[in-house]
Amino acid sequence: MSQSPTERFRLAPAPDGLQVVQNLLNTRAIDAYDLPDLIADGKSASTTWEMPLSDEDAAALRMLRSDVEAAIAGDMAARPAVPVELVPGTDGTVRLSPTGIGADYIVSQIWSEVLLAQQADTWRRLKRCKNEACGSAFYDRSRNNSGVWHDVKTCGNVANLRASRARKKAQD
Repeated sequence: MSQSPTERFRLAPAPDGLQVVQNLLNTRAIDAYDLPDLIADGKSASTTWEMPLSDEDAAALRMLRSDVEAAIAGDMAARPAVPVELVPGTDGTVRLSPTGIGADYIVSQIWSEVLLAQQADTWRRLKRCKNEACGSAFYDRSRNNSGVWHDVKTCGNVANLRASRARKKAQD
């Protein structure tokens, strides 16, 4: 990816392999920023993932993106198992290795990284911006994991100002 989907928001990438998951989530079209869907079709998906992908692959990636969004929200429907390989190393370690080609490989890669992030306790820090017009994925680096905006200046200020005005109006 020449410019990652996450870089479109000037965001720091999530650590380790979780940034691949963050990039998938940030392929979504966001009208508020006039940003197109980077996996709308095979051509755009191929450019984004730097591998040949068909329109059917792009559709599978859009479904994957929706599934991961639901997983972040804690509201994902049951899905079929995803194949991965467990590769024992000569040093006694075992690593996950995605399998497949095209969208199948990306699906395997994404769910592998989600599993690793869950085991490392970093999964809970990958969030979607609370601004419904935005919804970009960001990695919450706050000490107490309380971030809700991808950028307080662009998304948080408007909402915080509205809430403040509503509180003042209610007091009057």
